[in-house]
Amino acid sequence: MRRYELMMILRPDVAEDRSKAILERTVRSITESGGTILKNVPWGRRRMAYEIEGSRDGIYQIFLFESPASAIAEIERVLLITEEVLRHLVIRDERPASAISDELEEEAADAAAAAAADSVIDEAESDAAPAAVE
Repeated sequence: MRRYELMMILRPDVAEDRSKAILERTVRSITESGGTILKNVPWGRRRMAYEIEGSRDGIYQIFLFESPASAIAEIERVLLITEEVLRHLVIRDERPASAISDELEEEAADAAAAAAADSVIDEAESDAAPAAVE
């Protein structure tokens, strides 16, 4: 199986439940074809460089996945006929597998460190008596 990256842009006026349904259907079509999702990155609403079908903004979503090459045509076919998808692009990811796994591990470690930092209370400074600023 090969690694692919899918970026899709949804219309900005799509309801939250409908956008979730589109994303779930995309994930389901990848997994049903024998693929696995490695990473799912929601970029959220962003301004596009140019107007597409009357929209200046779009909801961006990126998937990094492994899948047989035969499944890509079906995924693209479904995205092409989905009215809420403004644009999509599937590219083959040429990075070595070790680079991706290292990147995923670093992101997981960063997320764990951020969660741990949020839960630690600095006893030198509290809400009642904040530290003096010089």
